[in-house]
Amino acid sequence: MYDPSQLRTFLAVAQTLSFTQAAKRLGLRQSTVSQHVRRLEDAAGRQLFARDTHSVELTEDGEAMLGFARRILEVHEQATAFFTGTRVRGRLRFGASEDFVLTRLPEILEGFRYDHPEVDLELTVELSGTLHEQLTAGKLDLVLAKRRPQDPRGELVWHDELVWIGADRLRLDPDRPVPLIVYPAPGITRARALEALERQGRPWRIACTSGSLNGLIAAARAGLGVMAHSRGLVPPGLFRVPDRASLPELGKVDFVLVHGRRRPLAEAAANALAAAILAGGDRLHPRQRGAR
Repeated sequence: MYDPSQLRTFLAVAQTLSFTQAAKRLGLRQSTVSQHVRRLEDAAGRQLFARDTHSVELTEDGEAMLGFARRILEVHEQATAFFTGTRVRGRLRFGASEDFVLTRLPEILEGFRYDHPEVDLELTVELSGTLHEQLTAGKLDLVLAKRRPQDPRGELVWHDELVWIGADRLRLDPDRPVPLIVYPAPGITRARALEALERQGRPWRIACTSGSLNGLIAAARAGLGVMAHSRGLVPPGLFRVPDRASLPELGKVDFVLVHGRRRPLAEAAANALAAAILAGGDRLHPRQRGAR
């Protein structure tokens, strides 16, 4: 009833909320993406996206289709691997940024280990900037992280907005430097926050530095300051800073998968894990949590 190619297209649009970005990810024309979505909606008899010239949003039926599409594709891949006799093997060095500590990435990795038991998976959790450096140095095979500015590499997982977040009771004094909670260098969000404040001419001070997302969250919940964070990954207990605080816009951010130097023994495993992450990308992106 449901064509796997149409389901993959649906997932790409659902995760990027953009027909254009989905087309780039899949290597398809935008008209083909629209056609796939339309045919899937016809097959389901429901509208999956509410869309106009400015935005794309999942409908309630679209949210329901996410889980079905992911499971259908997982079973499809398992059946294909079984009947073709393909076995993915080797050592795979995978790096994920701190941003995904509180998401359901472990579920995706657990499913990957179940489907590919002969892959030795090594996980590194680090800052996005550090992971890119390790990838360039040949120390990792696949990275899931924020895209660095002016870096065209990477397969888009989703496109998001950076926002300022903090404790609900936090109030910023306009006459005092902005207290910042940041990752250490070379954190990408750290650099974006400092650059935005410098452009605005707004004084700032570092209130907390931690290489751990849990450390940053603890500081923010304690009301020590504000932090720049992905809008779609706002941790529980933290909230978007109101516009009345007059903090500068932080702009957009892309979360991408980037392959490292091709190692024959790791390439098939890296491709398989990348496909699993793209298929289950909605599990990484709890929408609008903590927004107000």
